[in-house]
Amino acid sequence: MGGWLYWYLGILIHTLQFSCSVRTVHGLIPQSPIQCSSSGCTLRNSYGAWGDRKDCSALNVTYPTTEEQLRSAVSYAVRNNLKVKVVTRFSHTIPKLSCPHENNNNNINSSTATLLISTEKYDSRIEIDAASMTATVDAGVGLRQLINAVEEAGFSLVAAPYWEGVTVAGLISTGAHGSSWWGKGGSVHDHVVGVSVVVPASKSEGYAKILRLEGQDPMLNAAKVSLGVLGAISKVKLSLERRFKRSITYNFTAEDDHIEDVYVDHAKMYEFADLTWYPSRHTVVYRYDSRVPLNASGDAVYDFIGFQANSILVSESVRAAEKLLESTRNANGKCLTASTTLGLKKLVGNGLKNNGQIFTGYPVVGYQGKMQTSGSCLYSSRFDTACAWDPRIKGLFFYESTAIFPASKFGDFAGDVRKLRDLKPENFCGVDNYNGLLIRFIKASSAYLGQPEDSVVVDFNYYRGNDPSNPRLNQDVWEEVEQLAFFKHGAKPHWAKNRNIAFLGVNQKYPKFNMFIAAKKQMDPLNVFSSEWSDEILYGQELSEKVDGCALEGLCICSEHRHCSPQKGYYCSHGLVYKEARVCRYLQSFISSTIV
Repeated sequence: MGGWLYWYLGILIHTLQFSCSVRTVHGLIPQSPIQCSSSGCTLRNSYGAWGDRKDCSALNVTYPTTEEQLRSAVSYAVRNNLKVKVVTRFSHTIPKLSCPHENNNNNINSSTATLLISTEKYDSRIEIDAASMTATVDAGVGLRQLINAVEEAGFSLVAAPYWEGVTVAGLISTGAHGSSWWGKGGSVHDHVVGVSVVVPASKSEGYAKILRLEGQDPMLNAAKVSLGVLGAISKVKLSLERRFKRSITYNFTAEDDHIEDVYVDHAKMYEFADLTWYPSRHTVVYRYDSRVPLNASGDAVYDFIGFQANSILVSESVRAAEKLLESTRNANGKCLTASTTLGLKKLVGNGLKNNGQIFTGYPVVGYQGKMQTSGSCLYSSRFDTACAWDPRIKGLFFYESTAIFPASKFGDFAGDVRKLRDLKPENFCGVDNYNGLLIRFIKASSAYLGQPEDSVVVDFNYYRGNDPSNPRLNQDVWEEVEQLAFFKHGAKPHWAKNRNIAFLGVNQKYPKFNMFIAAKKQMDPLNVFSSEWSDEILYGQELSEKVDGCALEGLCICSEHRHCSPQKGYYCSHGLVYKEARVCRYLQSFISSTIV
């Protein structure tokens, strides 16, 4: 192994030590996703690149601060035949749901005028009703802002995603979740008891009106997970519980031989259970996470190390080293860093801090508001640190795939992944450099675009190249895992994540999909809030024309070699375990019999 690999390990160790040190670290605050000039506005997500890497443009943006201003903005759009999308100050959605209109060569089509409505400044009201144990909040309220207000009033929000860089309306619109099969479950939208939505209306109604959806109103089941295509959410009403504490312990020592035999029992035993599977390490990390009495000793914080501010120099160095491993096709180098990463996570408790400052041992006990979600890189201001994936620096750049399985089908998927792993374990080291396969649990939902049965969610991140025409090391492995999940085992994609191919045929996977479309036609009959991009995701549409290299970025499934990169040795081939899969595989010696 070359000296550069030890240099990489030093950088990696320094990154985690820097992230988990006692001293407070400040960082570069994420920039607004909307940038405007005299010619119009450009919308980007927080990673700086959409799935197709094309910019999203709009003629203008407006920033309402009240519900009436939000209604007026929608009214203006309807009156002037504008296409509209509502966006948040975070913009962490990976698919292009928030783009109001397709434009060619990044030039706005003058025949279709567009407007962005940002909720960045619509975040002032959080009304907590102690008697009904509910909180009613403006659409643009940030998750951390809500959690802090609720905890201060003596209550807790039970469900939340692990990443807190989201707004309340944004997170319910895309089905964001934590992990739980207990009570109302781990999806935030299943704790929603009311939604107010601004929708298009007739001239006599002022071109826009506010619908208050509560109780047994069937429209509430459409609005809970709406993808932003029904209208503009103005307020969300969430159920609360009395303030409580949690106790978390991670077990880093378990083998991965029996995941499919134990995941159900694990979820039933611990209210906030999850598992993290590191296939190349043959290891599963079990999270033992349950409520404890309010008087239990402990005031801990869960500050997940991946969401802490890192030195920009370190983030860029780690990315540079990762690119070097890719370009030299060094899978063993990735395996060494994967092993080191896992060992350091064990050492620092994955970011748990017993006294709010440092990890000293298990169990780690703290208030719900400090233990359920994290994202400390969002809040600091020092110029030399940032979230590791901030697009303004040359830091991490990755794909994130998230598959949602009916609980009964996850075991079969895990078995197939193990078979694929056993063929060549080092092929899985790239995903273990990030966070392995994160396995969480969400309950059956009444939401039309929620999960119709108790489900298991699998997240995994993996390297994305800066140049979309460059294939990736072990590209075929992740394409096969992706197709195993979404096509062989029928998983549904998380609405806010995934590459485009994950959504193929998604409309066939939801038994109440037609009920959602009926609600959409009733609330937005003119499709003011729909676009080519959101239709592509919602209706599971495939590319009308497969172009050269389209499979490299997950824009298509290859059916010809040109959809991969034959000039760089990547050909369209069959899967190794799932033979029906079509993947771009690196072949040193091209053999015609391997051709699809």
